[in-house]
Amino acid sequence: MTKSSADLHSPLIARRMDRVASFLAMDVLSAAAAKERRGDSVIHMEVGQPSAPAPRAAREAAKAALDLGRIGYTEALGMAALRERIARHYRDTYGVSIAPERVVVTTGSSAGFVLAFLSLFDPGQRVAITAPGYPAYRNILEALGIEPVTIPLAKADGWIMTAQAIEKAHAEKPLHGILAMSPANPSGTMIGRKALAELGETCRRLGLWFVSDEIYHGLTYGEAASTALTSDDDAVVINSFSKYYCMTGWRIGWIVVPDRLVRPIERLAQNLYISPPYLSQVAALAAFDAAEELEAVKAAYARNRAYLLEELPRIGISEMHPVDGAFYIYADIARFTNDSIGFSRRMLEEAGVAATPGLDFDPIEGSHYLRLSFAGSENDCRETVARLKGWLR
Repeated sequence: MTKSSADLHSPLIARRMDRVASFLAMDVLSAAAAKERRGDSVIHMEVGQPSAPAPRAAREAAKAALDLGRIGYTEALGMAALRERIARHYRDTYGVSIAPERVVVTTGSSAGFVLAFLSLFDPGQRVAITAPGYPAYRNILEALGIEPVTIPLAKADGWIMTAQAIEKAHAEKPLHGILAMSPANPSGTMIGRKALAELGETCRRLGLWFVSDEIYHGLTYGEAASTALTSDDDAVVINSFSKYYCMTGWRIGWIVVPDRLVRPIERLAQNLYISPPYLSQVAALAAFDAAEELEAVKAAYARNRAYLLEELPRIGISEMHPVDGAFYIYADIARFTNDSIGFSRRMLEEAGVAATPGLDFDPIEGSHYLRLSFAGSENDCRETVARLKGWLR
């Protein structure tokens, strides 16, 4: 069969899309949903989504706003009241004073990354990210024509990005920025205050942008997380209402930026999405007053974490990165497989447990890692251990 003339002249997809990989966690979610539609039972440990609903105060505020009828645009940078409340959050939580004008409300942290990358880096410039690390960093950078530079994490360094690693990578070929996350996805491992300050100092000395992903702040199980703004006022800090505040589907987050970035980012926001969703902003403002409810949710995560850290080693899953925060366990499964994608597929089909293969987070060593989320119920965690205990034997 010959191609028609229409086929021969069909426009091509942009070549950069070949470099944008799928998000495996979402692929696993789709496979798990298909299994459930067939009537099978699945325990969901694959996605980083709180099982608790948004705080009652947030839902009630959104309902009240909806009843008023008019849901319209806000300023591109977000509602003034929400920006002021976020600035107050930094004073209350970290002792850091920032002007509300430096806060940019975004449609989730995902939009925050797009705004940050577009305003900080030109195509072809190089940005250091970690392996393991959140896969969307690499994929967004690739989509924008910016080169991600992988910094492999090491056990000897506590599984964190270090100033020494940045120095080395920059000396080999100049970087233009770095992206660090604490607590981290997929591991929950946290960068301590001293190491975070060293990253900021190194970036200032080398003339690099420092982007700090802090979306899991509030979810720590020992020492509280430090913000990069404590030691580096020029850092670009990204946060979200998705994790601690249990508002994933509301798509609302924020960035704190230096003064000179506010107007460029405002112009981008105006053109990319006009403004963040009004209802979500109203709800987010109210969520700041739901500390008691949110701390109860966090306490449930802490119980799940303690249970899994005790029980998983008993079934042979004992090597993992430090679980300082967030709601993930990133476990080395080399004793079982060197094919994390195939392993997770079989685990879903045969044991009914959905988890994310490590290759989603680390193209180098992820073939023998698995991420388990403990953001679900205590019963889910117990059932996961019970199913894996029988399956791994």
